[in-house]
Amino acid sequence: MEFKKLEIKEEGNWIQRKLRNPHFRKTLIYMAVGAVGGFIFYYVSEGMSRDVMPMGDIIQSIGVGAFLGFFVTNSPCARGRC
Repeated sequence: MEFKKLEIKEEGNWIQRKLRNPHFRKTLIYMAVGAVGGFIFYYVSEGMSRDVMPMGDIIQSIGVGAFLGFFVTNSPCARGRC
């Protein structure tokens, strides 16, 4: 009985493989939506012009929104493990 050697070669580099992954794409989309939502919430709740807003507060709101988008797609309950 002869066995052939199985050669599995990964296609593309790490970034290309990640971008083909549907779960990774969904995570990126939810993070972007969360970041935009965080900025809009900050903009509406503060009620001041964009040029007067401190940049640190804007970045913090965008970061919190992006984290919420990340958490929505990667929490245990989102993956069916509750």
